[in-house]
Amino acid sequence: MATQLQAINTLQYDSHRCIGCGMCATVCPHGVFAVESKRARLVRYETCMECGACQVNCPTQAITVDSGVGCAEAYIRGILTGSEPRCDNSCCGEGSNGRGCC
Repeated sequence: MATQLQAINTLQYDSHRCIGCGMCATVCPHGVFAVESKRARLVRYETCMECGACQVNCPTQAITVDSGVGCAEAYIRGILTGSEPRCDNSCCGEGSNGRGCC
C-alpha cells in the first residue's frame, strides 16, 4: 500500500521525529494531519496538494514534500496568469505520472 500512496504525492512523514506540536494540522489547508495521543497522524494523505506548508512549519523536520509539483502549483499558476486553476485526472490522480498537476 505504501507504494500506491507514494504514487499519489511526494509527502513523507517520519512519526518518530514528531513532537506533537500540531503545526502541520494547523497549517494544512486540506486536513491531511490530525494530532492524536500527542503525535501527528496522517488522516487524509490522498488530499495533500503538496503546498509545503506542513514541511516549512515542522520544527523537527518530520515532514518532507516536493512543493510546487501538485495541485498547489495549478492554483498558483492560475492566480498569476489570471486563468482558472486546472487540476483534473489528466494531470493528477489516476492516469498521471503520480507527480501532480501539469
